[in-house]
Amino acid sequence: MATNTVQAVIFDTDGVITDTAAVHAAAWKQLFDSYLEQRARAQGGEFVPFDPGEDYRRYVDGKPRYDGVASFLESRGISLPRGAPDDPPSDNTVCGLGNQKNLFFVDHLRTQGVEAFASTVEFIHELQARGIHTAVISASKNCKEVLEAAGVLDLFEVRVDGVVSAELGLAGKPDPAVFLEAARRLRVSPADAAVVEDAIAGVEAGRRGEFGLVVGVDRTGHPEELAARGADVVVSDLSELSVDDSGIHTRA
Repeated sequence: MATNTVQAVIFDTDGVITDTAAVHAAAWKQLFDSYLEQRARAQGGEFVPFDPGEDYRRYVDGKPRYDGVASFLESRGISLPRGAPDDPPSDNTVCGLGNQKNLFFVDHLRTQGVEAFASTVEFIHELQARGIHTAVISASKNCKEVLEAAGVLDLFEVRVDGVVSAELGLAGKPDPAVFLEAARRLRVSPADAAVVEDAIAGVEAGRRGEFGLVVGVDRTGHPEELAARGADVVVSDLSELSVDDSGIHTRA
């Protein structure tokens, strides 16, 4: 795989730049296990815990927080009122549960910290040395704090995160809106830009946005799913990619 038309690369945050996917998965598990256990006790049903592997990857990874809540609950046949973004975490609404998840995530972040993948940082430096622009996107409103904690905020010319998406009313992945906005701010055509994503929804968004190159980063052992959703190439780590005058390549 190679392309010589890439003028910019747009990176997802969690699981691509920073090793925070596990932190998000832990926060989601804490949220849903608590909710599902309480629901099972109240209704006399079976408690089936949240799977931080399959459930996280299929229903919440890469999506805006409230969409992730609704998607997982739907998978369990549960329907709750949407509520409003200012719902307290104690409310049994989609937004209330989403706000509770955010509290869990921030607590995990403060106690565990976060690190950037060294191979991703190295790849970004390679891109920038050749004049290729870089942007970062995230569904999370905590994106800036995560990047600052990892010491990589200054690596990107443009950031389109959950805060920006809320301000502009951008749809969440798999809609390509966040990627298209990042490309617009970089002043490049999607056809001349690459997307780097680890989430199924993110890869699908890159393909829907008709980006010139969609790279799937598989850290969970499911490369076929990323390829099926539209990844041009799937790698397990960005150390498998290189860039030279002829474009971006997979290493031999």
